[in-house]
Amino acid sequence: MHQLCDMEPRVMDDDMLKLAVGEQGPRDEAGQLAKQEGILFKDVLSLQLDFQNILRIDNLWQFENLRKLQLDNNTIEKIEGLEKLTRLVWLEQGSVDLNPGPEAERPSWRGHGAAGGRSPPTQAQTPRPSSADLSFNNIETIEGLDTLVNLEDLSLFNNRIAKIDSLDALVKLQVLSLGNNRIGNLMNIIYLRRFKDLRTLSLAGNPIAAAEDYRMFICAYLPDLVYLDFRRIDDHTKELAEVKHQYSTDELKHQENLMQARLEDEQARREELEEHKAAFVENLNGSFLFDSMYAEDVEGSKLASLPGVAELMETYKDKFVIICLNIFEYGLKQQEKRKAELDTFNERVQEAVQENQAQGRHRTAEFEEKHLLSLSTIRGESELTDIETKIADQREDIAELSNALMTLEMQLVEQLEAPCQAFWVKTPFMLHCNLLRHELCKGNPFYR
Repeated sequence: MHQLCDMEPRVMDDDMLKLAVGEQGPRDEAGQLAKQEGILFKDVLSLQLDFQNILRIDNLWQFENLRKLQLDNNTIEKIEGLEKLTRLVWLEQGSVDLNPGPEAERPSWRGHGAAGGRSPPTQAQTPRPSSADLSFNNIETIEGLDTLVNLEDLSLFNNRIAKIDSLDALVKLQVLSLGNNRIGNLMNIIYLRRFKDLRTLSLAGNPIAAAEDYRMFICAYLPDLVYLDFRRIDDHTKELAEVKHQYSTDELKHQENLMQARLEDEQARREELEEHKAAFVENLNGSFLFDSMYAEDVEGSKLASLPGVAELMETYKDKFVIICLNIFEYGLKQQEKRKAELDTFNERVQEAVQENQAQGRHRTAEFEEKHLLSLSTIRGESELTDIETKIADQREDIAELSNALMTLEMQLVEQLEAPCQAFWVKTPFMLHCNLLRHELCKGNPFYR
């Protein structure tokens, strides 16, 4: 197990997080005041927890606005506890900063040295925002990233990963560092074709990097890649790779296009069905309702075998389907009208809510300004009685603010109650559709 010196494995608890936030916060007067007041985890945008010998990721759910997270050089074995960090853009789990080269030739990320060590970060080496760092840990499986849809930069350098998968949710991924792992099959590269924004990839130090066709294979199957293993891919290499693997890549593109067409077709059908459901007319644009009524009707099947009944049932089915289609068309037209009314209603509700919230924010801002002045005054007091008096005044101000915000909330409820009731009285279309379906079934001479 990768262990840092002789430190005992540690738990990521509130004390550790508060200490890290305090140490990494601003150093100016505003920062010092914030520390005295207590920094809210939800306000933190960047968090560095490297070299802490952390065994398990935990207690990060309060950092809901975090954009950059560094957890490199720990003893983490499993990626977990990141579900609430949906704004995270940069995730690194172990890295070494490269010496800056010419800007045009340098990847926009933190590199990893061949020796496997990590230099302490300096101001000049600060990683770019929107990323996560989990390098130099003991992770064996990529998992727990399904909610990180904004992640652009992921570093899993120097772990024990053997397969590249479970990254599907990272649709904005641009930089991926998987060097010094246990990836041994070049077919893992095919999986990365789905990431259309991927421009920087590190796989050096894996078994696949020793393959004779390693660089050509990656350049052919990931044609939009700009940097591979800290080196810019030149146009000549891309051309050679394209020619060498043209047959297999053309076949793969053909299969991908077919799959994409199927997916788009399925998506279109799902969207159409959802539209019909919203209009309460799903499956009414054909014979589905009629067929479903007779699907398990044993008596109806027996009657259909009698002379003349089959023709009668076909005639009835045709008329039944025509009625269904009429209801279907009517329902879609009514849905358009209802949608327009709903949009107008929602706009007016939103305007009322925003106005109410603006009043609440104004009252809160006034309180905060007064509260900061009162705290400064309290700190300057030396008499206990005067301090207690001012604290009592603060409590009264808090109670007054609470009552004011509650009053605004009640006013909003009263303001919206009548319009809401009036709106829903005007939209009884769902009930009409259900009644029509009931009448269709009730009027069927063969369905009892």
